[in-house]
Amino acid sequence: MSDEIPETVGTYLRLRGLEPSPRTARKRRRKALDDDDKQPFAPGRDPHGVGDVLADLTRQSGWDVQLAREDLVLQWTDVAGEETARHAQPVALADGLLTVQCDSTAWAKNLQLMRAEIVTQLMRRFPDAGVQNVRFVGPDVPSWKWGPRAVPGRGPRDTYG
Repeated sequence: MSDEIPETVGTYLRLRGLEPSPRTARKRRRKALDDDDKQPFAPGRDPHGVGDVLADLTRQSGWDVQLAREDLVLQWTDVAGEETARHAQPVALADGLLTVQCDSTAWAKNLQLMRAEIVTQLMRRFPDAGVQNVRFVGPDVPSWKWGPRAVPGRGPRDTYG
């Protein structure tokens, strides 16, 4: 039939999709063979839950460590206990050292005695956070040192009295 039709009409018909050209038919067959992953019942095509998809996304993006650290801060009450969490809050986490600021030096000392148990629980519950040790500090005291060029010495002594 293509022998009877002039070349321009044949090209027109092929472009309109009315008569497939031999090259297009070969491409379609090859494409159909290459699209095995789009088959409806092929292995690996089962739907995934939202939690699984989000876990894969956070792992691939490298967010696991940061999210584990955020979880540690948000769940500090569950880790340390309600009474302890009222008097001690995590303030920093750097190089595997979690710094917890306490309301008083007495709370800091008590928590230092419980350090091994707290570190074990943190490592078990939040392994991606990277906590290796915990430092408990008391309340901040005012500092009289102002700036990098402060002069060493006794400083003012009659301020309070």
